[in-house]
Amino acid sequence: MNDVIHTVTDGLMGFGSTSGTGVHIKIGASPVQSEEPIIITSANRLEYMTKNLGLSPLRDAVMDSIENGASKIICIPVQPSAQGEIKALEPKITEHSGIVTIDGKPNNRFGIVVKITGRGTLNEASFKYSINGGYTYSEERTVPLSGESELPDTGLKILFTANEAQTYEVEDTYEWQTSAPALTNEDLMKGVNRIRSIKQEAELVHIVGACSADTWAMLSAMQSELQTRYRKPLMFILEAFEKDSRQSMDEYAAALKAARKNVKNYQIQVVAARALYVGMDGLSRDTNAAGIVCGLYGRTAVNKSIGETAVVSLSEDRVLKYLPEGIDDDYIDALDGMGYLTIRQYDGLEGYYINNARMMGPEGTDYRYAEDVRVLNKIIRETRKTALLQLQSDIDLEKPMTDLKAKVQFIQAPLDRMVTEKEISSVEITIPENAAETIIADGTLQLSIRYVQRGVIRNIEIDVGKRNPYAS
Repeated sequence: MNDVIHTVTDGLMGFGSTSGTGVHIKIGASPVQSEEPIIITSANRLEYMTKNLGLSPLRDAVMDSIENGASKIICIPVQPSAQGEIKALEPKITEHSGIVTIDGKPNNRFGIVVKITGRGTLNEASFKYSINGGYTYSEERTVPLSGESELPDTGLKILFTANEAQTYEVEDTYEWQTSAPALTNEDLMKGVNRIRSIKQEAELVHIVGACSADTWAMLSAMQSELQTRYRKPLMFILEAFEKDSRQSMDEYAAALKAARKNVKNYQIQVVAARALYVGMDGLSRDTNAAGIVCGLYGRTAVNKSIGETAVVSLSEDRVLKYLPEGIDDDYIDALDGMGYLTIRQYDGLEGYYINNARMMGPEGTDYRYAEDVRVLNKIIRETRKTALLQLQSDIDLEKPMTDLKAKVQFIQAPLDRMVTEKEISSVEITIPENAAETIIADGTLQLSIRYVQRGVIRNIEIDVGKRNPYAS
């Protein structure tokens, strides 16, 4: 088939071993069935997001992206094959306290805590509850006579059971941990394959929800297919698998180091940053920062680092603390060195910051950071559009270079705009001397694009010392 095909020449920089579009695609678990993608914009209210995406991990990720800068999100809801689960933790109760259980199917991840605040039995005792592990609590309620109390927006209800010999005592505490509905690899494949038919231009794809290294490898292969076969240069944002409660931080870091070997694709970014985060709905939750990261890309020019401290910070009113428990700067630096995106704090600055927007490229790649990849993908997208308008056009074979230079000027026009807009420093398109011969042979015009990127200051070294005013 006639087409414009791009080949990326990597390794030109000699690295050894040692304003975004505001549009991205989000694929995640949702109870909503929709044959068409659902468009969410920054103008939509929370109620609209909830109505169209359900109370789901997909909605939560959309909230995080919108409030951090995304202007438009193409949502692909996928009904999950794996339902959320409920795990009861050891209650902290007195000997003759009543029973409290949880029933239903959780629509998201919750840390549920029920705390008795007033002594008594059914229709007497009072309680408050938390869905974020006890960080915030509801207003006080009376235990209903029926023994059933809905947990709004969770898909769950609390069941109180007490006989005549049982009484709920003040400070009795019952706890559960729920998991969110999860997408299987088959679910993800169906969701990603729907991207093929999306005509609207997008910059990123966010796969919502933690997934394993095997899944990263599968998604990496699908990203490559979308780029090479379907001409869609898309950067994939994935979420690192979570730390098991039985793992130490050393063990978790080792597991991530081993998993890193499964992906060698500079179009893949794996976010290992987690935080207790206050979302648009006012609830704090343990969440991967990938949704936040996608929002930051939406408000940042393609050449800009989302870690630029003077421009991009995350408020401590929203990011309440690092997660998982036990993570510190040493682990953050280690994960950064492996190629994971992490968040950090700086002494002397308020808020949280992206450490480096790392990508999971192979050893020696020129495209180590998201800003490198975003610039590359924009060059591919923009030159494809101008080059497509030159397909089937004719040239004068007596004076081929004259015609070809005119066509190249047309193809180069968007690149010159990128120079003007300071997204790249300079650019040049070269026509090979034998261009006419290849056109005669098989109708193919071969061009090479070489550009100079903008620089990013990642470290500053300052030498400080006293000056003797009398020294010669």
